[in-house]
Amino acid sequence: MNYKSTRNNEVKVGSAQAIAQGISEDGGLFVPDSIPAITNEDISALGEMNYRDRASFVFSKFLTDYTEAEIRYCTEGAYNTKNFDSDNIAELAHLFDGTYMLELWHGPTCAFKDMALQILPYLLTTAIKKLGVDKKVVILVATSGDTGKAALEGFKDVEGTEILVFYPQDGVSAMQKKQMTTQEGENVGVCAIKGNFDDAQNGVKAIFTDPEIAKTLSDNGMMFSSANSINWGRLAPQIIYYVSTYAQLVKDGEIALGDKINVVVPTGNFGNILAAYYAKHMGIPVNKLICASNANNVLTDFIRTGVYDRNRPFHTTISPSMDILISSNLERLLYHLTDGNDAQIREWFGSLAKEGRYEVTDDVKKALSEEFYAGFCDDAQTKECIKNIYDQYSYTCDTHTAVAVKVYQDYKAATGDDTKTVIASTASPYKFSGSVLGAIGADTDADEFTLVEKLADVSKIPVPASLASLKDKAVRFDKTVDKTEMKDYVFETLGC
Repeated sequence: MNYKSTRNNEVKVGSAQAIAQGISEDGGLFVPDSIPAITNEDISALGEMNYRDRASFVFSKFLTDYTEAEIRYCTEGAYNTKNFDSDNIAELAHLFDGTYMLELWHGPTCAFKDMALQILPYLLTTAIKKLGVDKKVVILVATSGDTGKAALEGFKDVEGTEILVFYPQDGVSAMQKKQMTTQEGENVGVCAIKGNFDDAQNGVKAIFTDPEIAKTLSDNGMMFSSANSINWGRLAPQIIYYVSTYAQLVKDGEIALGDKINVVVPTGNFGNILAAYYAKHMGIPVNKLICASNANNVLTDFIRTGVYDRNRPFHTTISPSMDILISSNLERLLYHLTDGNDAQIREWFGSLAKEGRYEVTDDVKKALSEEFYAGFCDDAQTKECIKNIYDQYSYTCDTHTAVAVKVYQDYKAATGDDTKTVIASTASPYKFSGSVLGAIGADTDADEFTLVEKLADVSKIPVPASLASLKDKAVRFDKTVDKTEMKDYVFETLGC
């Protein structure tokens, strides 16, 4: 299988090159030239496997220039009880009749990003060896909270790599900030920027695609790659847990083989729901992909109208990982929905860069409405949903998962659709203890780690050891730069 650039169909690389490079030199994203099929027989067989074996099966479909032994090395190194607090890796909880919480936060940083970022270092270092690259790989990351810590944890002290993370100084939770600024490892760097996530993401993309910067790195024996979901090595692992979940539901007798399910995803950068789209088009029976946004509802408006317009107020919310107005992975979806029309993608995303908006064709609008439903809720509705779930089901969810539940409830009320539904639960409630406790009605006048203890009393969920251990850790990284100074920070840190 080859990978094309969304902005230039003449670009064709193998999966190892796509993962090592991260982003195409033309600024486009790598996409597979076809979507491989999964049959009903495959799904039945997957039901009898553990998560590692399911992952190896899916990777074998997409990473065709990796050997079976290389894929097995990656999956066994990433998906184990040393890294995850459950051998199932992704847990399924029954919220209410016909609705399931897909808990993707049982990894070392308590967020769904661990599902991809525990394996990406294995995929990347394997790719580098396969390609015969002798340069140090510099991982650049923009984060709205969870990706940064998950990437830092995955790449810390990985030989031949350096990782630099940028986050918006006022755009992450206190726990997310503590996780990043206390990060251990000799090859890590963390820096806040004066701006929001979109500023950080745009800055990272600009650095990636600047040929002069690339030459400076090359002259110093280094090259860039990415741990953001613009990298195919981040997105491919996310496909696995949707495939795995469907196989598990069939095995458990919750659904019959061939029954459709809905999938609900709280998302800002569109990567997690795009992974569900790939799973569907591989052959996993999905009825509706439900895209849930917070007050930064640019995706809701786009899916409903076909107009993408980032020219709107930016809201800092209690679900900060979704505080995004430029959804990078939408470019991959639109490439597929236009049958690989790279000229059209260049036009739309050129317009987005220059004018902050674009409008898709009627055919694409129709395809969007057939595949997706979109909704959003504000902070007040998010808090109300957290409390209602807690009161009715004794289940404590975080601020992002609650957005998904509220949007799903709105969808069900509007459509009457009673298809069994999987809701992606993307983070532990402990990452947002103050907001969750406040929603439930508890006192929040305390420091972050006292709030964690209070949430443990309320939720009866054990405090993850990785979060509890942060209490006495010293801050290592306290630098803040203007968004225009990101390149300078990179050069200074790398000694270029």
